[in-house]
Amino acid sequence: MTHSGRDLRIDLFRGLALVFIFWDHIPGNPLAQVTPRNVGLSDAAEIFVFLAGYAAVLAYGKLLQRDGYLVACLRILRRVWVLYVAHIFLLAVLMGIVFFTNNHVEQKDFVGAMGLDYFLSHPQQAVTDELLLRFKPNLMDPLPLYIVLLAALPVCLPLLLRWPVALLGASFVLYLLAPLPDMNLAGPQGGEWFFNPLAWQFLFFLGGGAALHAQRRPADAPRPGVGHPLFIACAVYLVLCAVLALSWKFPPLHEQWMPQALADLIYPIDKTDLSPLRLLHFLALAYCVAVVLPSGDWLKRWPAREMCRMGQYSLEVFCLGVVLAPLADAANNLLGEHWLVRFATAMAGLGLMMALAVWLDFIKSVGQRRTQPAPRDPPPQLVYGAR
Repeated sequence: MTHSGRDLRIDLFRGLALVFIFWDHIPGNPLAQVTPRNVGLSDAAEIFVFLAGYAAVLAYGKLLQRDGYLVACLRILRRVWVLYVAHIFLLAVLMGIVFFTNNHVEQKDFVGAMGLDYFLSHPQQAVTDELLLRFKPNLMDPLPLYIVLLAALPVCLPLLLRWPVALLGASFVLYLLAPLPDMNLAGPQGGEWFFNPLAWQFLFFLGGGAALHAQRRPADAPRPGVGHPLFIACAVYLVLCAVLALSWKFPPLHEQWMPQALADLIYPIDKTDLSPLRLLHFLALAYCVAVVLPSGDWLKRWPAREMCRMGQYSLEVFCLGVVLAPLADAANNLLGEHWLVRFATAMAGLGLMMALAVWLDFIKSVGQRRTQPAPRDPPPQLVYGAR
């Protein structure tokens, strides 16, 4: 299902990922109980990175084939610069909000909770680390990861278009090497990045490979149904993962039924290096959703339409969500931490994120009506082996 050249299903899940990230970062939020991390091994971070790769390869791959490598490269680097500036600005705004909140809300140490102690103890070095993407308080990790992955696209995109299997194979090898010592980017005070780019790049390029496959696949090609063996295997794995994740809420029960040999095999299910169990869970989930989710006009109706709209302005909505999360936490502390208060602040934040997307869409539509560009030829289809 497309709208103005966009796949609305991709926008839908990008919007949902932004909502899940926001809800997951509000302590005690009851709505966080319905996010993917509570019923499986992966969470909104996998959705965000996979769809970032999908959208990037879809957009810049078409641009490369239509206007050439130089134009595509310059557009990618311009986007990287926009993301970098947004990261610096967002961090400054976030620190201002957290420091102000910490001075007016006595119930909680917001500076410590947000990981800003390092800035207070080493302000000069923290500023340098901020510019080098090494200083990343809580909530800020996805954006530097996206910056690094997108910055690698000028080198990897032509290879992915020409030799997709070889590029994905090399990416997989790098993913296998990522857990080794000294295979992560450095953080402050001898630390490392929470999201290891050498591991998460594989999911990013898997998203790009999925975009290529979707473009190559004929529109009338038969699609696998729920009776397909692969779908059944993925569904069974998802159920087993859900049972495992739910058992963590009851530690005594988990210890009773979990064999020690199995625990030694699967733990730790690491997020930093994207544990294979997490990766497989997300891929199984993505496959099952792609099979059972129909396309149609329902994507243009509320509330799916609003989720799609937020997905189309993912950077702006993500930045707003990062700012709103500590504000919602502060409001919860001031108003008594009742579940109704937590529910109200979470829904209010969602409403503001939707309102921002509506406002940005309105501004864009006004600009388009004024400029009225001349019609262009339709973009070329991405194909494997394209030069």
